[in-house]
Amino acid sequence: MNHGGKRLFITGIPASGKSYLAKKLADRTGGLAICLDHYREELAKDERYKKWVNFYLDRDEEKYLIQTSPDQLWNNLVKQSESLWPQFLEKIESYEDEARAVIFECVNMLPHLAKRDLDFSGVVLLGSSCGTILKRNVEDSRWGNTLKLQELEAKYFWEVERPFYKQEAEKFGYLTFDSADQALPFCLETLA
Repeated sequence: MNHGGKRLFITGIPASGKSYLAKKLADRTGGLAICLDHYREELAKDERYKKWVNFYLDRDEEKYLIQTSPDQLWNNLVKQSESLWPQFLEKIESYEDEARAVIFECVNMLPHLAKRDLDFSGVVLLGSSCGTILKRNVEDSRWGNTLKLQELEAKYFWEVERPFYKQEAEKFGYLTFDSADQALPFCLETLA
């Protein structure tokens, strides 16, 4: 793929600073920050993707997070990501002729998918602490609307998703960072 401008992807656990980093990079480079998660509503209207867009919303969150094993929790995220990936990839390719830098960010942009289909670099944000994740989750809730559910989510993101993202990142050669500010210098250099 021959791009008009530089490209970078940002993935990682929810509430780790992906959107913050993408916006900061876009501001500093005069580029575009594209949050692929914003296209979920469109995908929910399509029967092929509806099941996976609504996968978590269609469950009793507390029961799901408490009763599902860590391996199965991760496998479900992988299945969701792989199911939605063709549409996200199509959206990424729609920016092929953009001359400005484009920064794509999304939870479902798993390292194995990026390595297989993208010809540009990326980073994985892992979050700096469970407490920080919880604070961001309370400020901008992802799924649950009670403190108890938000605490369960933060614990899940930190204790389950974080190690799996780290393992995948290392396996496929992507750098990991605990915070957006820590990743910023590397990302700016990549987009220079």
